[in-house]
Amino acid sequence: MATTLDLTLLYLFAAVIGVVVCRLLRLPAMLGYLAVGVVIGPNALALAKDSAGVRYLAEFGVVFLMFVIGLEFNLPKLKSMKSLVFGLGFSQVGLTMLGTLVGHLGLGYLMVQFGHHGGLLGWGINWQSAVALGGALAMSSTAIVGKLMSERLELESEHGRRVMGILLFQDLAVVPLLVLIPALGDSASELTRTLAIAGLKAGVLLAVLLAGGQKLMHMWFTVVARRKSEELFMLNLLFVTLGLAALTEHFGLSLALGAFVAGMLIAETEYKPQVETDIRPFHDVLLGLFFITIGMKLDWHSLIDQWALVLMLTTLPVLFKFGLITSLAKLFGAPTGVALRTGLYLAQAGEFGFVLLSLAYDNKLLPLSVQSPLLASMVLSMLATPFIIMYSNRIVMRLSSTDWMMQSLAMTKIASKSINTEKHVLICGYGRSGQNLARLLQKERIPYMALDLDPDRVHQAAAAGQNVVFGDATRLQSLSAAGLSRAAAVVVTYPHTASARKILRHVHEHAPQVPVVVRTIDDASLDELQTAGATVVVPEAIEGSLMLASQALVLAGVPIRRVFRLVQDQRAARYGLLRGYFHGADDDSVDELELQRLSSVTLTQDSACVGRVLGDVLRDLDVQVIIVSVRRASGAVIDPSDDLPLLEGDTLVLSGRPQDLNRTASLLLKG
Repeated sequence: MATTLDLTLLYLFAAVIGVVVCRLLRLPAMLGYLAVGVVIGPNALALAKDSAGVRYLAEFGVVFLMFVIGLEFNLPKLKSMKSLVFGLGFSQVGLTMLGTLVGHLGLGYLMVQFGHHGGLLGWGINWQSAVALGGALAMSSTAIVGKLMSERLELESEHGRRVMGILLFQDLAVVPLLVLIPALGDSASELTRTLAIAGLKAGVLLAVLLAGGQKLMHMWFTVVARRKSEELFMLNLLFVTLGLAALTEHFGLSLALGAFVAGMLIAETEYKPQVETDIRPFHDVLLGLFFITIGMKLDWHSLIDQWALVLMLTTLPVLFKFGLITSLAKLFGAPTGVALRTGLYLAQAGEFGFVLLSLAYDNKLLPLSVQSPLLASMVLSMLATPFIIMYSNRIVMRLSSTDWMMQSLAMTKIASKSINTEKHVLICGYGRSGQNLARLLQKERIPYMALDLDPDRVHQAAAAGQNVVFGDATRLQSLSAAGLSRAAAVVVTYPHTASARKILRHVHEHAPQVPVVVRTIDDASLDELQTAGATVVVPEAIEGSLMLASQALVLAGVPIRRVFRLVQDQRAARYGLLRGYFHGADDDSVDELELQRLSSVTLTQDSACVGRVLGDVLRDLDVQVIIVSVRRASGAVIDPSDDLPLLEGDTLVLSGRPQDLNRTASLLLKG
């Protein structure tokens, strides 16, 4: 009989395998969790059972997911997107639930007319069940869609803002649905009373928490933060999250509701960034466990026996949501192409759909006989989502004859602003760095053209007379319309390596004479970007370290002119020295083997290279390592040169990749 440790190891092993396979296929990790749940579950290999203990632990994944969503629901963000969230989002959720209810009633009426009884498709589903089912079907996958849109740099696009607005309202709508669905399980006579009591409880609790909770939360977190203990801060975060979740559960509400409130209270404090970082491991791991338990519920036998029903339950909701969301987006003023993309991105089922569906089963609103077909249909729609989004442009082009015209008009607008501009700097991204660059260029009377995907930022900057237009810098059409072939330089001002690679590829293929400056966070992708064609790569970490060093040198009494010369020498050396760093026990990362770092080797009496000159030693070694400096036993530091003799006690500072450093150290010491 398997022990608790055995089951834990099984879940961890299955999760690792599933995520690795999904990463290799460039699919969201959540799909891997679902897949391994199906494989190890009681209906497939039967390696694990869907036990109550595992389900309870997995429920904490939903708790932390609701907490993270609560962190996103700050009032300024909701206010800036109110028309999309409370207009478009509310309409989508409400009409999806209404459509499910009307569809149930219509099908029930037709079946009665033909002499059949028992509700929708003979499942025995009443109107309360239809409402719960509609709430589950109204959800789309924030995890999948958000990740894919982030990778495709579409979060600030026109359809991206609409998609995120609807997803935000869906996440918000989960809160009342968590209260509504258990109440629907009561008899019709008790329903109104139960809803009224639940609503009163939720209202009183939320009013008390939100009225004085934010001030109290800020004071409490300040007290904890002043202790300057990461361990204490983490313990306090878990205590607050789970404590408020337990409080709402004791009030007869859900754990997830309390976690959502905890997130909202912390969202208004200055501790939000640190909290988001600390909570991420718990959120990801436990949410993965939740999806594994969902996959374990899928019964392959009923799936094969009821394949036609599964296919229908997959196709009809997807087509219905696609048509509804497209129509609503169009009604709220979106162009046809934008509306179609919004519908395509949100047509699938979502993770909260599983939560609401499980809640409906627990409250006996849906019979167990329909559990596997519904779960299978939702999983299939989510599996199809990456491919739908991948081919969304082709689908839209086929469905909308005007979309290409709208894109052409956008390119024409860009071209009209750049047509008389040449020898200009093409700025990709008009955030803080892009705007600072534009101001410096204006002072030097150098023309520039900026592309950005945030419509609000573009509108405000253009109204202020700045030369910025709405456009995607990763698309060749946008770069060409902005005068790529006539540009003096291209500057990628945002630190996104995948996007920079796309831009570099376009420049290399269509305007190889134009130099490109790329901004990065650190030097991890420096070689990759330079190989792709970047003329200059500016890592923020290196520039920050240069400024830090210059300030420290000035304060230490070094003349300012010498400081400037030292910093300039470092930059002139193309960051060669600062790209390396001395490795520590806590520096491990997935890219460790690709990073340059520093290492020191002290020569002993038995070292093979003692007594030889440095140039001859390096030629014999034939390794890709740079000698940065040589420190004599006396403490003197000497710049390396080919004719420098190596002596016993010398310490050589080497710069290179880990494998090259290890080999060089071995050869220097042993020969």
